[in-house]
Amino acid sequence: MNLERVGKVGDLPADASPIQIAAEGTYAGKTFTVVGRIIYEYENGGWNEWHIIFSDGVSGWLSDAQLEYAISFARPSGDALPAGTVERGASFGWDNVRYEVTVVTRAHYKGVEGELPFEYWDKSDALFADLRTSDERFATIDYSQQPPVIYMGAAVEAAALQLKNLREFEGWQ
Repeated sequence: MNLERVGKVGDLPADASPIQIAAEGTYAGKTFTVVGRIIYEYENGGWNEWHIIFSDGVSGWLSDAQLEYAISFARPSGDALPAGTVERGASFGWDNVRYEVTVVTRAHYKGVEGELPFEYWDKSDALFADLRTSDERFATIDYSQQPPVIYMGAAVEAAALQLKNLREFEGWQ
């Protein structure tokens, strides 16, 4: 136990996500297992980032924001937009694909659980920029560390993930 973290990142608040640790799914023909979670909070609500490990050992993230899902993977961050230039409507290109900034959010950890690929830190606000393309691809730039981390992926329908071992709620049939 890391005593320096006591009181900084608390117990998990109740949420309505059906995903839980040990849930399983499929993406791009590969199976994955949910092994950890970060709950982020910002002025208008919050969202979950589920750390997933694929059957081949690759680490990724399943974003869960009001039952909208996306899968993403970290990429080299040398080409992140500088934090001072990130604003809604700005565009940027990676790999010959044009992305547009759709949301810029200041958020912080509300809670964590399970296995994460890094040590979490305090509840200080960090800047996040979400970018999208016209064909369901997206990117998130996480400015909580330097250099910033870029996560790239795609929006995905819940049914396509073939999720199982989900949390059940009272009244579900």
